[in-house]
Amino acid sequence: MSDSPARLPVVLYWHMHQPDYRGPEGSDYQLPWVYLHGIKDYVDMVAHLEAEPKARAVVNFVPVLLEQISDYADQINAWLETGKTIGDPLLAALAGPGIPSDHAERMELLKACRRANETHLIDRFQAFRDLADLAGIIDDEPARVGYLNDQYFADLLVWYHIAWMGESVRDNDARLEMLTKKARDFTADDRRQLVTLIGELMDSIVPRYKRLAEQGRVELSVTPYAHPIMPLLVDLQSAREAVPHIELPDADSYPEGEDRSVWHIERGLQVFEDYFGFRPAGCWPAEGAISTASLELLQGSGFRWVASGQQVLHNSLVAHREGELPANWMHRPYRVNDTDFCAFFRDDGLSDLIGFTYSDWHADDAVGNFIQHLEAIAEHAAETGDRVVSVILDGENAWEYYPNNGSYFLSALYERLADHPHLELTTFSSYLGHSPCVEESLPAVVTGSWVYGTLTTWIGDRDKNRAWDMLVDAKIVYDRVIESGRLDDEARDLAEQQLAVCEGSDWFWWFGDYNPGETVSDFESLFRRQLQVLYRLLGEEPPFYLTEVFARGTGKPQKGGVMRQAS
Repeated sequence: MSDSPARLPVVLYWHMHQPDYRGPEGSDYQLPWVYLHGIKDYVDMVAHLEAEPKARAVVNFVPVLLEQISDYADQINAWLETGKTIGDPLLAALAGPGIPSDHAERMELLKACRRANETHLIDRFQAFRDLADLAGIIDDEPARVGYLNDQYFADLLVWYHIAWMGESVRDNDARLEMLTKKARDFTADDRRQLVTLIGELMDSIVPRYKRLAEQGRVELSVTPYAHPIMPLLVDLQSAREAVPHIELPDADSYPEGEDRSVWHIERGLQVFEDYFGFRPAGCWPAEGAISTASLELLQGSGFRWVASGQQVLHNSLVAHREGELPANWMHRPYRVNDTDFCAFFRDDGLSDLIGFTYSDWHADDAVGNFIQHLEAIAEHAAETGDRVVSVILDGENAWEYYPNNGSYFLSALYERLADHPHLELTTFSSYLGHSPCVEESLPAVVTGSWVYGTLTTWIGDRDKNRAWDMLVDAKIVYDRVIESGRLDDEARDLAEQQLAVCEGSDWFWWFGDYNPGETVSDFESLFRRQLQVLYRLLGEEPPFYLTEVFARGTGKPQKGGVMRQAS
């Protein structure tokens, strides 16, 4: 940080998260979003940071995402070296050598290759637009799929992956430039070149972020292993702190949830260290969800700082202090319960401007507006001792809605902030290194997340509550079997890992009728399958209800439901 007290510390905090899309017991990936976001967003986000030496940011990785990034790189390398089939149906179809002949598989490819932003990924390339239009016609008459030859599918697959490539790749890779110019009649060699490029990009992600961390240009943080909502694992009833009359599951609690939270923390730290070579100072708990109890667990695991949502801070300050909120209450860190463990809180307005508003603006206007907001905060907070603005959002989901994957916006953002006389890009650890004695203390928190300051995104709905009851049933059986001692070490480890998958937050995020029907169906069926596998690993017969659909969706939420505004 600068010695000048006039400069306002600003932290850009990018959260990289995709749930575990691996099927039960090592089966194929059920959805391709890890590698697609890898070749588009994870490589572009690091490229922007590499391009601006004075830029600083915090980047958070979820451990199950790190594992999947590595797994994709390994699988692609194995395919290149030995021809072993890649365990992702879409990527395997691109790799070939042939094209699936089954009509149902061909229809699935037609559907999969149109899962992209119409304006910025499909319409951008006329050749891709033409192919997608033809696929749309087949939707109405599935029997016509037999009239599409293998070359059509080869071209569609290549164009889908060209469209998903990041701008940093598009600007710098001759192979991608050649394929884009060729436009059609792609050969097996063309497809192999594209898969090779995908493998190189996936293999580069972790080393590039690690290099920036080693140079002090980026701070890396972590989320507990499988992205669980820890406050609910510890105490289901804690959801009532922010919403007193919320309807909860039939189960009163999640058995031994505190122990499971500690397991996710420690496993997450170990995975992070395996990839990056050190333990991080900070944590973004899944969805910024915190409670007084979960904060104690994080502090006990050696973290120096944690981050959460603005509304959580507001609810906590209102509940635990008398009188008006202090000036500039939002833009300051807080010591948790008079300890050296510090909490930072998201500026919802600024973060949501990037996530939901600026995508429709000219990049220069958007950055100018963003900086005006920061300058106003700097002027207002000039006399405040501890001050920092935390801008926190997904590092992958917003850019699909921006022209050129947000390249113009992000380049201008880093460039202008890096040289601003009154604003200073920094990281949370760097900030604490210069301001170790944070004055303001937060004695306790009202349990909540970055979404609305509550936990209603993951509990309280009929379908979400039913899912919790299913998970609790499975956990009771798990505890009984583990206590019996009948599993050997290998079987116990497999069951423990499978339980962690089932405890992830994303299942509950997608349950609820307000979500899109197709996505709800994908997650609902996979959740039941994952629970079935857990029972079988325990040597138990899965309950019959796991064969029955319990959640459906009919909604059309903003941004497809992958992002939500904080309030």
